[in-house]
Amino acid sequence: MKILVVGGGGREHAIIRALKKSPRCTEIWCAPGNGGISYDAHCKAIAATDVDAMVAFAKEEAFDYVVVAQDDPLALGMVDALAAVGIPAFGPDKAAARIEASKVFSKNLMQKYDIPTADYAVFDDPAKVIAYVEEKNKYPVVIKADGLALGKGVLICQNHDDVVEAVKEIMLDKKFGASGNHVVVEEFLTGPEVSVLSFCDGKTVKPMVSSMDHKRALDGDQGLNTGGMGTVAPNPYYTKEVADRCMQEIFLPTVAAMEKEGCPFKGCLYFGLMLTPDGPKVIEYNCRFGDPETQVVLPLLESDLLTVMEATTHGTLAETEVKFRDGAAACVILASGGYPLAYEKGKEISGLTEGQLPDCADVTVYHAGTALKDGKLVTNGGRVLGVTATADTLPQALDKAYAASENIHFEKLHKRSDIGARALAAMQ
Repeated sequence: MKILVVGGGGREHAIIRALKKSPRCTEIWCAPGNGGISYDAHCKAIAATDVDAMVAFAKEEAFDYVVVAQDDPLALGMVDALAAVGIPAFGPDKAAARIEASKVFSKNLMQKYDIPTADYAVFDDPAKVIAYVEEKNKYPVVIKADGLALGKGVLICQNHDDVVEAVKEIMLDKKFGASGNHVVVEEFLTGPEVSVLSFCDGKTVKPMVSSMDHKRALDGDQGLNTGGMGTVAPNPYYTKEVADRCMQEIFLPTVAAMEKEGCPFKGCLYFGLMLTPDGPKVIEYNCRFGDPETQVVLPLLESDLLTVMEATTHGTLAETEVKFRDGAAACVILASGGYPLAYEKGKEISGLTEGQLPDCADVTVYHAGTALKDGKLVTNGGRVLGVTATADTLPQALDKAYAASENIHFEKLHKRSDIGARALAAMQ
């Protein structure tokens, strides 16, 4: 099969490396891809959000299957557009992608079908947001832009001034564009966070191994929120008892709710969960693989990813095995100094041969923000590389990932030194 993966980051690289293991995958492309991905796939410089150009390219090249890995093209209806020209794809259609593309849609869905989540209210008037929070007088409080905002449209407000600033940023200054036309005001939940990616075919849901993301830029969960500075899998807080409860109270009801609403979900449904004192609750849904969760989940997958993906498209997931190996995986992100704010690009990366570490067993380097310039690999983003190691235990996986990361160098490289520390503490 000739396959196209839409996107160009670490998540897409992890998907490509997993798809390449399938005996049926004969040729693989990525658009737009990046420098490091080009060692594993043919890259084509088409923006992931350019639906017309991507569909025209897919048709011209006669791809057998397309994996739409990024949220924006899913929200824009790329899967629908591919289906219209007879090309099967992995991912939800535009109607189902609203589960991530609209916070208002997802919160209302949870309320309607009694899926546990934080209490909330929806507003399109800035003054009413401030009045509502003043009346509640309960801090911290969470304010979320309704639409997609590159994972940055969620603000935790500690006091009245923070609320005023958040409303100004999202609704008045339109920092996230039309995504800020409506906001969701939510109660602040506490407890360990868990990410659970799951395969869905509209009726059946098969969860993948759980993971734990590390969003803050600095050690000790300090600093600004980022797209994720590292991940570990499985998440020790996600016990079998918790998993069983999530299946009954959250996963199955969500998939059933989407079907009842006339927009069955097919693809990867990401459950962002908080294990509160009152039980597991949904913080957010994503309509695609998480980044960098994918970089620790897929290396543990034993089943053929292509077969599983096709089962979600064709509605045969119930009869398809989804198996993960025992053991653990850890991913350490190597970022550009200054990320998530201003940072420089074009720094030469040393220590890699054709994008990988040649002498590190069970270690894969996933490329998030790299480019090839005059035949040399250089930095081209905030998150540059994800160094992932697998092992029998989490401490071993973390040791391997950190040891391997010491062999990679570029100017102003920044990484956290405590990825997995919370998970290790939970295992004590």
